[in-house]
Amino acid sequence: MNPECYIHKEGLELESGKSLNELEFSYHTYGEYDPKRNNVIWVCHALTANSDVFDWWKGLFGENDLFNPKDYFIVCDNTLASCYGSTGPLSKNPVNGEAYYHDFPQLTVRDLVGAHEILRKHLKIERIHMLIGSSLGGMQAMEWAHSLNDKLDNLVILASNAKHSPWGIAFNESQRMAIEVDPTWKESNDQAGLNGMRVARSIALLSYRTYATYDHSQQENEEGKTDDYRASSYQRYQGEKLARRFNAYSYWHLSKIMDSHDMGRGRKSVEAALSEIEARTLVIGVNSDQIFPIQEQKFIADKISNAKFLEINSIYGHDGFLLEQEQLSKVLKAFLTEKENNE
Repeated sequence: MNPECYIHKEGLELESGKSLNELEFSYHTYGEYDPKRNNVIWVCHALTANSDVFDWWKGLFGENDLFNPKDYFIVCDNTLASCYGSTGPLSKNPVNGEAYYHDFPQLTVRDLVGAHEILRKHLKIERIHMLIGSSLGGMQAMEWAHSLNDKLDNLVILASNAKHSPWGIAFNESQRMAIEVDPTWKESNDQAGLNGMRVARSIALLSYRTYATYDHSQQENEEGKTDDYRASSYQRYQGEKLARRFNAYSYWHLSKIMDSHDMGRGRKSVEAALSEIEARTLVIGVNSDQIFPIQEQKFIADKISNAKFLEINSIYGHDGFLLEQEQLSKVLKAFLTEKENNE
C-alpha cells in the first residue's frame, strides 16, 4: 500500500525559532473516518520506522488484528527528519532547490508534534479516539496529548519516558560519534556516513536487546570456534540491513530529537506537565527494557491523573514492544473494552 502525500506550503515555525518553509507529509490511512463513531486511532512511530504501521506492527495492526480497518480509521504519518517521504535531510530545500543534507535544522519532539497537528487539521479530524506511540513515538504521543487534551480520549504510551535520561542520551551520543568519525560524513551526498551508521546500529541493538536475547538466539551450534561467531555476523547484518533502507543524516537527527524530549521544558516541571494530560491513559513497560527501564513508565503513570501502568514480560528488552504482540493485544483490548463498558 503506497503512502498518501500532502504538501503544506505555509511551513512550520520550530521551537528553536527557525522554520521549515514548506512541509511534505507522507502518511498512511486505513479504514473510513466516521466522526459519529469516534473511530480514529493515530500511531506515532519510533526511530527508524515508517508510516506503514500494517507492515512493521503486524499482530497488533492489520486486517484481522485488534486495530483493523473495519472497526477503526487508522492514521500513521512519517515523522519529520525521517527518510520515508516526509520532509527530512535528503529533501530539497525550497529556498535553493538543493537537498538540505547538513543544513537541515535541528528539531525537537515538539516540532514533530507540530507537524502531526498540521496533518490532523488537514484531514479534518476533530477528535482522536486513541493516540498510541512507543519509544520516540511515545515521546511524541505524550507531548501531543498535552496539547490535544479535550480532542483526545485515550492515550497509550509504550516503552518511553517523560524526559530522556542521561543513560539514553549517552547511547545516542555514542551512535552519533560512530557516524561522525566516518570520513564521508563531512560530504554532502546521500551516502555520507553510512559506514558509521552501520556501527551506530550495532551499538543501538545492544541497548534494544538483552543478555538473555543474545543467549537465546546467537549461541554457537558447534564447539571450539575461534572466529566468525553468530553474534558477530548478526551485528554486521543488522548494520547492513539498516544501511540499505535509511540514511545517516536522518539517523543522526532523529537521535538528537529523542534527546530533546523533556515534558517539563518551559513548563513548571515534568510532573506538572504530566498532571495536565486529561486523556485516559495506559502506560506499558517491558520488564527487561534496558534503555527505557520500567521505573520510567511507572513514573508517567503515577503523574498522569487518569492513568494506569502495565508490565509486559519479555526476554527481548526494548524491542519487546514490537515482538510481544499477543500480550499487547490482550492488554490493549482490555483497556478499550473497559472504557466502552463504563460509557
